[in-house]
Amino acid sequence: MNLKATYLGLSLRSPIIVGASPLSGSLEGIQELEKAGAAAVVLPSLFEEQIVKEAIAENPYLDFSGNYSEFPMSSEYLFTSKSYLDFIREAKRKARIPIIASLNGRSPGWWCRYAKQIEEAGADGIELNIYPFPLDINQPSDSIEMDTLEIVRLVRKEIQIPLGVKIYPYYTNVGNMAQRFQAAGVNGLALFNRFLQPDIDIENFEIKRGIQLGTSRDNRLALSWIAFLYNRLKLDLAATGGVMDAGEAIRLILAGASVVMVCSAILEKGIGYIPVMEKEIVEWMERHRFSSLEDWRGSLSQLGGASPSRFFRLQYVELLADADRRRRNPL
Repeated sequence: MNLKATYLGLSLRSPIIVGASPLSGSLEGIQELEKAGAAAVVLPSLFEEQIVKEAIAENPYLDFSGNYSEFPMSSEYLFTSKSYLDFIREAKRKARIPIIASLNGRSPGWWCRYAKQIEEAGADGIELNIYPFPLDINQPSDSIEMDTLEIVRLVRKEIQIPLGVKIYPYYTNVGNMAQRFQAAGVNGLALFNRFLQPDIDIENFEIKRGIQLGTSRDNRLALSWIAFLYNRLKLDLAATGGVMDAGEAIRLILAGASVVMVCSAILEKGIGYIPVMEKEIVEWMERHRFSSLEDWRGSLSQLGGASPSRFFRLQYVELLADADRRRRNPL
């Protein structure tokens, strides 16, 4: 059975990639993931703020008007910018699967040049995790989009290795932004970034934080947009967020995903769940007489034959009409 897939132009043994998580933040974790069958791993992110703060510490004359003062010191992050490069080198030495580094930023700037050092350390690709959360209500949406594209262009200028972008779903026209990312030199998109939202402690009157694992409901929006974008652009598409089992992976690949990125599923069920997912995908393919991933990938995309309206407005109208029929004619 041929499960070979391609993402960012990288040849992979299967479509199961492990997304950025604590599991890919140690050499032992990466080795265990490779042994379990992960096709590639995305490393935890290095953040714009820590790169800039390290530069400020080394060059006190730099003035950023306090923009970074509230962010943690370098010692509080998993990696420093130097140890991140060392980690990439060691990961490449000890693992044979592709290692995709991650840069997390929100504004264009010289920090983007760090991508060149990541390339020189041996990373097989870079994922840009862009977090352009607007805090200024006077900032127009088109300027946010231009800043995001400028980050991509700056990084693309620095590197030759594959470049992916993990995008959020809040653009006015996701398809148009995808097209512009392609024009800026991106090789693939991960859909979608799920921002960690704060909560409120009502007894202690504090903002509290915590990691919430994904659920199957989290991937429905990605499924819709992947089905729309598949074969409209020359981009590899990764589904991320709420890929909790083999059934979810199959649905997303039917929509047109090149790969699926799993994280919550293996944090919840253990690394040993990777071969379980792979086995169940193979069994499903055997039942439906498929011999390779390419036999069926994208077959339920919009260009693969599924009606565009089935993914968007028609489905909404039909659901409401069905609910009204059941209200009027209860069993």
